[in-house]
Amino acid sequence: MPKDRNTFSFNAAASLGAWRRRTVSRAVHRGWRWVQQAGSVTAERPGPYRFGAIGRGTRLAFPLGTVFGEPWIVLGAHCVIGEQVTLTAGMMPGVDLGPDPVLRLGDGVVLGRGSHVVASRPVTFGNDVFCGPYTYVTSDNHSYDDPAQPVGKQWPRSAPVEIGSGSWLGAGAVILPGARLGRNVVVAAGAVVRGEVPDHAVVAGAPARVVRRWDPEAGWQPPLRTPPPVPIPEGVTPEQLLALAESGLEPDGSDPSAFPAEC
Repeated sequence: MPKDRNTFSFNAAASLGAWRRRTVSRAVHRGWRWVQQAGSVTAERPGPYRFGAIGRGTRLAFPLGTVFGEPWIVLGAHCVIGEQVTLTAGMMPGVDLGPDPVLRLGDGVVLGRGSHVVASRPVTFGNDVFCGPYTYVTSDNHSYDDPAQPVGKQWPRSAPVEIGSGSWLGAGAVILPGARLGRNVVVAAGAVVRGEVPDHAVVAGAPARVVRRWDPEAGWQPPLRTPPPVPIPEGVTPEQLLALAESGLEPDGSDPSAFPAEC
């Protein structure tokens, strides 16, 4: 350091600069949390949106993705809609779609961040459907019948979509027009689903195929290779759960590393 530089002044200025940056950072994060809280959409605070219905306890996180045709969108109770989720009814805004809902979410539906639900024909989610981030559900798909016209300018093919109650759609899953998923269906991450999927099935791949099913007599076929998760016993305190997490043991005292990983 140069001899003519005041070490105390230099350190004081550096400390002041660091304090200012921390203060600004905290203020920005507090402000953004306030904006997120104020901008979220609920039945009590719908903002500029006029949905056909918003159930009690349902919340759309801010910032929202593209939303239009909301008079034909019905959201059940206790739904969780993540940030940047697109919900659209109809091909474009400002179109009268008739007396019936086009997009309907049942109670307890979760749509992960960045997901898209695009509906010009009826798209229906049952109760307690959980979707990972960036899932895509649509009743419309581009057609390419005319080789002389750009694909994007040709009228799309459309068909209703149904997703049964209790189903789970992994991150990046795509549900195509005409798909009908039964109850408690598991869709693997990145799968592309079309056609019908029976109840209690696991599908994976592009196009998706059934890789596991539940048989009432034989159980899961092919059999699961890991034991069922151990539920948390009643009366366990947060401190005890923390101690278990640090020990790496299950709530019943078993060692999860003793079992092979599920594929």
